[in-house]
Amino acid sequence: MPARPCPGPSRRDALKFGSVALASAAHGLTAHGSPDDHTTNDPAVIFVWLPGGPPHQDTFDMKPDAPEEYRGAYRPVRTNVTGIDVCEHLPRLATMADKYALIRSVSHRFADHGGGHKRFLTGRDPAQPVGFVNDTPMVGSMAAEVLKHKHAAVPNYVCGVDGGRQQIDTFSFGSAYLGPQSHPFTFHGDPSDPKFDIQGLSARPEQSARLAERVGVLGALDRPLRGSDITGAAGAVDTHRGRALELVTTDTARNAFDLRREDARTRDRYGMHRYGQRALLARRLVEHGASWVTMVMENATPFGGEMKKNHTYNWDSHAVNCHIFDDTQYKLGFLDQAIAALIDDLYLRGLNRRVLLVVTGEFGRTPKVEYTKGSQTGVTQPGRDHWPNAMSILVSGACKTGQVVGSTTARAEVPKDRPLSPNDLWATVFRHLGIDHNRTSFPDGSGRPMPMLPHGDVIGELV
Repeated sequence: MPARPCPGPSRRDALKFGSVALASAAHGLTAHGSPDDHTTNDPAVIFVWLPGGPPHQDTFDMKPDAPEEYRGAYRPVRTNVTGIDVCEHLPRLATMADKYALIRSVSHRFADHGGGHKRFLTGRDPAQPVGFVNDTPMVGSMAAEVLKHKHAAVPNYVCGVDGGRQQIDTFSFGSAYLGPQSHPFTFHGDPSDPKFDIQGLSARPEQSARLAERVGVLGALDRPLRGSDITGAAGAVDTHRGRALELVTTDTARNAFDLRREDARTRDRYGMHRYGQRALLARRLVEHGASWVTMVMENATPFGGEMKKNHTYNWDSHAVNCHIFDDTQYKLGFLDQAIAALIDDLYLRGLNRRVLLVVTGEFGRTPKVEYTKGSQTGVTQPGRDHWPNAMSILVSGACKTGQVVGSTTARAEVPKDRPLSPNDLWATVFRHLGIDHNRTSFPDGSGRPMPMLPHGDVIGELV
C-alpha cells in the first residue's frame, strides 16, 4: 500500500472508533443506571501527596537529643506503641500508631522539586534534574495501565487537587510513553465548598436523550465499516470513550463523589476543610471500586478563608517562604485530623484488609535550621531547605503496622539502618495491587520494553 504522508487514523477509522465507543457506552448502561460488574473487593491504594517536602525531623522522625539548631522547636510525644514517638502537633495520630507504620530511611539524590518529584514518582533518575515533565511514567499511571481491564462504578484512577493545579505536569503525574489514556481522572477545587461539584460527571436529561439517539445513528453508520483492527488502536479508543460516556450518563459515579451523602458528624470528624474532605472522598472512591486514588494536600486554608500571612502554599518551608514552625504547626493540625479520620475509617469499615494508604512528599528538609529574612515579613526567621538524603513516609491499612522501618543518624541527616529507595516503596505498593513489577514492562517511544521499575525490592517488614 502507498505510504500516507501523515500516518494516523483515516476518516473510516475515526467513524468506526466513535460509533463503537458510543455503542459500548450504551451496552454498559443498565435500567438502574449502574455498571454491570461493579466490584469493590479488589486491592486499592490511597496516595496522599504532600508536595514541597514536609520536614521529617518535625513530624515523624524527631531528634530531641540533637543540638537545638537541628532538633527545632517541637517536642516528641509518645504514641500508643511503646518506642514510637511523633511530633506533639500530631495528637490524633499519636493515639493510633498501632494502625500505621513509619518508614524513616528512604532517600534519593534529587534536591530540586522537579527532579525530586520525577525521581520519587517514576522510580527512575530523570533525564533532566529540574522541571516536572516526565520522561517515564508516574507509578499511578503504570498501575492504571496494568489494571485497565477493571470496570468499576467510578474511574479506576482518580486524582484530586486544588483549583489551578490540575495540569498533568504540575506534580510530575504524567504518563510519558504510556499515553494520556493512563492519566488520572482529575478533579479540582475545594471539597469543603458547599457548591463543590465534579467537573465532567454531569449530563442534563436532554443531553442524555441526545446521546442515546446518536448511539443509534452511529451504530447504523458503523455496520458497513466494521473490519479488523490491526493496530488495536480502535479498541483502545472504544474502551476509553465508552467508559467516559458511561460515567456521564449514569448516576453511580456522581453519587460516589457526592460528599453530601455522608452524615454531618462524619464530615466534621474528617474536618470541614480541603484536607479532611479530600481524605473522606478518597475513602468513598475506593469503596466504589477505584484502584488508585491520589489526593494532593497543599494549601490548608479552610473554605472562605485567606492563606495565613507568613505561611507558604505547599510544604516548601524555606525561611524565605515562611516561618517553618508556625507554618508546619498550622498544616499539621489539618493533616492530623484528616489522616487520623481516614485511618480510623479504613479499620472501622474493614477497608484496611484491601486498601493501602501512603502519605509522603518528594523529600525531607535539611537537618540544620536555616535563618533568612522572610519575603512577607522582612524579618529573619527559621526554615529548612530541600533534603533528599532522608525523609519519612507513613503507610497504613493493608500492611504490617505498629512499627518503624529503618532509622536515620542522630541529627536526621542520612539513613542509619535499613537504607531504602522510593523504588522499594513502589515495589511494595505494586505487590499489594497484585502486580509483579519484575515481570511487567511497557514499550517506550521506540518500542523497547521498559520494566515498571529498574530496581527495587518489596519491603519485607510491611508484608
